[in-house]
Amino acid sequence: MKFTFTCKKVNLNDSIKAYAEKKIGKLDRYFQDEADAAVTFLVEKDHRCVVEITIRSGSTLFRAQEESKDGDMRGAIDAACTTIDRQIRKNKTRLSKRLRQDAFVPDIPAEFDVSEEKEFEVVRTKHIAVKPMSIEEAIMQMNLLDHDFFVFRNMEDVICIVYQRKSGGYGLIETNGDLV
Repeated sequence: MKFTFTCKKVNLNDSIKAYAEKKIGKLDRYFQDEADAAVTFLVEKDHRCVVEITIRSGSTLFRAQEESKDGDMRGAIDAACTTIDRQIRKNKTRLSKRLRQDAFVPDIPAEFDVSEEKEFEVVRTKHIAVKPMSIEEAIMQMNLLDHDFFVFRNMEDVICIVYQRKSGGYGLIETNGDLV
């Protein structure tokens, strides 16, 4: 597994990075191909340690963001790894074509006993007209509708999505039409 580390508002020593590589590296057993892990470390003003892990294997992405309120970066790393492990186990049937078949242990410890979802149930379908507008106009429209996200076409005729981030502020996703 290849690792990329990003530190925001914190300087970390090599022991934390080595610990993260060791813990996240255990997830490598699930992947057939080489996986890339992007790990972001952040410390907030109130001494909360936040760890965000994004693992890309082929076209599949796994993401977890966990925090530790007592300033324990290792605890946040452990929690994020556990979250990704549960995501994989919960969706193991759907992911079976993309993951290694022999990666799953038949005897699952009680702490990882996660029931697998049977089907993805679409409960509502909505058709919308994707109108050209600026990013600011799209954010305003999203807020007026009291939604968490809004789909629109930007002035260059590219389909985009704006969304509210959990950490505050807004995010923008721009499509390019290319297949990954």
